Amino acid sequence: MSQSVNKPLLAFQVITDTHVTADPNHLYNRNFEQALRDIAANSPDSVGIMHAGDVTDHGFPGEYEELRRISELYKDKLPPLYMATGNHDVGLGFWKSRLGNFLDATGMPAAYHEHWLEGYAFLFLGTEQGLELFCDLSEAQLGWLDAKLGEAASSGMPAFVFLHQPLKNTTAGSMEAQKWYGVTQDDELKAILAKYPRTFLFTGHGHWDMEALRNHVDGEGKLPAMFNAASVAYLWTDEDKRKEGSQGYYVEVYEDRVHVKGRDFAAESWVKSAQYEVSLRPIISVSGG
Repeated sequence: MSQSVNKPLLAFQVITDTHVTADPNHLYNRNFEQALRDIAANSPDSVGIMHAGDVTDHGFPGEYEELRRISELYKDKLPPLYMATGNHDVGLGFWKSRLGNFLDATGMPAAYHEHWLEGYAFLFLGTEQGLELFCDLSEAQLGWLDAKLGEAASSGMPAFVFLHQPLKNTTAGSMEAQKWYGVTQDDELKAILAKYPRTFLFTGHGHWDMEALRNHVDGEGKLPAMFNAASVAYLWTDEDKRKEGSQGYYVEVYEDRVHVKGRDFAAESWVKSAQYEVSLRPIISVSGG
């Protein structure tokens, strides 16, 4: 028991919105490199770095070359990098070609994909249309998600879901007036997630600072835990202003709880207001609202 209480069973990181450019000296690229350096130094046992999209700034070939170059810098000290698509990656131009370029460059298998790491489900959702800002999830993808979350739930273990755009009126930046939500099937996705209280949803898109209101929401009894993953490239505030900075999460999974710890990569320090502990016990059904 002491081992399960004091030592995590699983550790991983969540980053988003790196916006890698073709210029190796660009601040976004340097911020991405610094984030990887921070993870290499502080989480040698991580099973993976989970990226919630907008990997590149435009989805251009030169940007993917920079992505490869930066990712190789600490390859011997880092776990695999798993990525969701973002609107900057695949939202403009001919969608199938843009998606193909993303998959070829990142090694991801499809627009949406699963990875089972040490028995835990890591599920990446992604648009199936080239929309400028929103994502569009097919019925097949939604059914796949429902089945995979059911599979994870049957084992009693939490599942982790990554999607670029947040659900409307949930986490920071997703309020209707802020306009940085963006799932076409918002109601349908919420209905699926509501069935699985041990799910953790991480999203990006808005770049909202982790000190913003509603950085983390617990679903208010109707949805599972949801987290704004901020941005590695630059940040945004509740005052609707840009802010230079670079943030992400370190996540530790224990038998009875999950720690989600906000990290300031630029300052190499923890975001004090973004340190969360989510209990995994007891399991509470939300089927009745």
